[in-house]
Amino acid sequence: MKVSTRLFGDIEIKDEKIITMDRGIVGFPDLKRFTLIYDNEKGDDSNSIMWFQSLDEPQFAMPVTLPTNIIADYNPTINDELLIPLGDLTPDNTYVLVTIKVPSDPKQMSVNLKAPIIINTDNMKGGQLIVEDDLEVRFPIYEILKKAKEEAEK
Repeated sequence: MKVSTRLFGDIEIKDEKIITMDRGIVGFPDLKRFTLIYDNEKGDDSNSIMWFQSLDEPQFAMPVTLPTNIIADYNPTINDELLIPLGDLTPDNTYVLVTIKVPSDPKQMSVNLKAPIIINTDNMKGGQLIVEDDLEVRFPIYEILKKAKEEAEK
């Protein structure tokens, strides 16, 4: 599938890289098909910021990251009923992302720990689910990312 995106221009997406979100994402219930785009210049580094690119609305892409890059022991409680549509989840096929909010002042950058995106990599079904734990919707990350970058440059 070829998609013309706002941020990345024309890109080719293989069918097996399409993530189906039956309920869409928070605020955008009509966007159902996505893919992950990595920063090729930095490689597939797990500390990198990725882009959750909509295939239904090519102008829509949001930055995401692995929550363990922010909180090493991130393991929220999710109602099992919410996970059923994703299929049989195991530690090996479960991929968790959190969305990043980047306001005009980068020092105010934050992640949403309350509504992670859970993806079953076996069937590429995903969902943005609200966790039961008392986690922050706007968890500040500027200093965490700055420190990780400084350590990586050493």
